[in-house]
Amino acid sequence: MFNIIVKGGTLPDGRVTDIGIKDGRIAAMEPLEAEAGEVIEATGDLVSPPFVDPHFHLDATLSYGTPRINASGTLLEGIGLWGELKLVMTTDEMIARALSYCDWAASMGLLAIRSHVDTCDDTLKGVEAMLEVREQVKDYIDLQLVAFPQDGLYRDRTARENTIRALDMGLDVVGGIPHFERTMADGAASVRDLCEMAAERGLRVDMHCDESDDPMSRHIETLAFEAQRLGLQGRVNASHLTSMHSMDNYYVSKLLPLIAEAQVSAVANPLINIMIQGRQDTFPKRRGMTRVKEMQAHGITVGWGQDCVLDPWYSLGTADMLDVAFMGMHVAQMSAPDEMARCFDMVTQANAAIMGLPDYGLHVGAQGSLVVLDAANPVEALRLRPARLCVISRGRVISRNSRMDAALNLPGRPATINRRHRTS
Repeated sequence: MFNIIVKGGTLPDGRVTDIGIKDGRIAAMEPLEAEAGEVIEATGDLVSPPFVDPHFHLDATLSYGTPRINASGTLLEGIGLWGELKLVMTTDEMIARALSYCDWAASMGLLAIRSHVDTCDDTLKGVEAMLEVREQVKDYIDLQLVAFPQDGLYRDRTARENTIRALDMGLDVVGGIPHFERTMADGAASVRDLCEMAAERGLRVDMHCDESDDPMSRHIETLAFEAQRLGLQGRVNASHLTSMHSMDNYYVSKLLPLIAEAQVSAVANPLINIMIQGRQDTFPKRRGMTRVKEMQAHGITVGWGQDCVLDPWYSLGTADMLDVAFMGMHVAQMSAPDEMARCFDMVTQANAAIMGLPDYGLHVGAQGSLVVLDAANPVEALRLRPARLCVISRGRVISRNSRMDAALNLPGRPATINRRHRTS
């Protein structure tokens, strides 16, 4: 007997099957006539592994407008505003906001998040708050926490010491922001220092890297070198990489093979990247997103990240990774059928690989977590960003939603039910 059977769902690769879940795991993927505690009819619906966000800031989320709004819309004003905010917010406020966001995430089928946590605060109240959030959501969301010296490992007087303290407290990943150091040399030194910390502790690395319009911001080159020098291949991610949008093509032709050789992954954050970058430009205006298709052509794993929702840097957001992929698909001009399907993979399988999630996916033995969507296939899901009809986390149904149908009664035509422009 299964705890749950999902009947007749269509997998992202087009296969149609039943999925039996027992004791929190996927126990069968085949036609099933067995008994189950609950049967979910998914005939005609897309059944996907959970959505994954490898780049977010839970400590700042849902704080938009406090203590003021980012008037210029720039990255630098956002960092300054965050510096004002963290002086006045409390641990309890951060916990409450982060838990509210996790509720949004769960309802959208977003069940794994990597969140960067600011360590440039001697009280480390943000670290304490996010550790508490990780504990409270551990039964339904995989939450990885990055020790992130937001104001620069060397630029901030106590950032290095506080980053080490945060890692000692139990944060999972080593972060950094080399392009925000005082000099390029300091930025490169911070990359070496932080990668050595990660290697000594057996941790992964995820750096805000070259989030700049400056084509000379080339810390990704150092990050790729350090990944190889320290044996961190496959455990290092570079987030943003917006300077690559402005780099000379010859230099990029040298850089991409180095990133691939070092097995460094990349996360683009299209909603935030195209909103923040190019603010000093008139026209033509750069949109700042990194070279997604070019990296993928070199075998580099690239994912889409949400980055921000209603915080000092971004005034919008919904916790819907399909919104993120939809925007990324447009800005990266990924319009061919295989490219559009790849954008769906970039918020599921690719992001799970970047986070190193064990037992992820739709196969026997995997964690019993999945999402049933009101769409027929991945491309239709991107087009519609449809209702998540059912979200299952570790063998438990945690969210349900109704179809977004419209009852039409138009003059001269029989009454119909419009399945929100579904093609099947």
